[in-house]
Amino acid sequence: MIAAATLLGYAVLLLTAGAAALARARWPERAPRLAVSAWLALAGTAAVSVALGGLALAVPGARLGGEPGQLIEACLVALRAQYAHPGSAVLACVGLVLAFAVPARISWCTLRELAGAARARRRYRRGLAFVGSLDRRLGAVVVDHGVPAAWCLPGAGRPVVVTTAAIRALNQPQLAAVLAHERAHQRGRHHLLVSLTSSLAMAFPYVRAFRTAQEQVGRLVELLADDAAAIASPRLTVAEAMLALSAPAPVAAAALGAGGRGTAARIRRLIARPAPLGRGVTAVGALAVAALIAFPAAVLTAPVAAFGSNCPPLGTASVAAHAVQR
Repeated sequence: MIAAATLLGYAVLLLTAGAAALARARWPERAPRLAVSAWLALAGTAAVSVALGGLALAVPGARLGGEPGQLIEACLVALRAQYAHPGSAVLACVGLVLAFAVPARISWCTLRELAGAARARRRYRRGLAFVGSLDRRLGAVVVDHGVPAAWCLPGAGRPVVVTTAAIRALNQPQLAAVLAHERAHQRGRHHLLVSLTSSLAMAFPYVRAFRTAQEQVGRLVELLADDAAAIASPRLTVAEAMLALSAPAPVAAAALGAGGRGTAARIRRLIARPAPLGRGVTAVGALAVAALIAFPAAVLTAPVAAFGSNCPPLGTASVAAHAVQR
């Protein structure tokens, strides 16, 4: 019961105070890669903690070791003893629902999100064959459209798409910066990161922290792509290119566009050039993320010795079973 309460309380803490603090923090502007890891760890660990907390409610702790048959026999005795009390049976049923329904819901929504995005990309690629033409000099597909825009379909070998209006609006360095931005999305497989948080938000739409994680990860992958473009081009050139593409754009479904989320804030960041976090601070942050992920496993493994008393000693399993029968 202590492990279950700890895990469920940890999940609530992550989804309330943890998510609010991370959303208010300013350091993600300086370390978007670490911030993406933090959001994914927070959302994923909260979901895992709920499922493991449910499992801890449903299944009493058991000592490890001994013969498998004796261990199973001893724990069956403990389970029967637990379910003999109505209150314990209700808690166990709630635990089973959490342990199995939460992972099943997340898995279903993840598969649905990925499959839907894959279908949308296939349809769009077929359409590009009719309306777009490959420009080998740019290494991109050009589409005739009056709005300056650029986007990419995720995955290796997938096309980067630019409109004719974008080619007219951008000079050569700016266009190179935009293409570098889009290829950074593809190299980093940013669509998968966005899809993971979108799946959690779809699975539990009333959990505000999951919606915030979806929004923040979508914003942060744009910062990552901006920083990658700024390595190959001057930051002001990248900012000018983003400004030229800031109008609402005909970006395809399941695609990531250069002029997408929070363009004005991204332009200000490119101009301000925030100093990246130092290596020491980044290492401490990475350790904190690792600790956040490891905590649920530590909770389940640490009390094994304490929970051993929940199951009868292996040598007395038959005696206990006989007592239960009487």
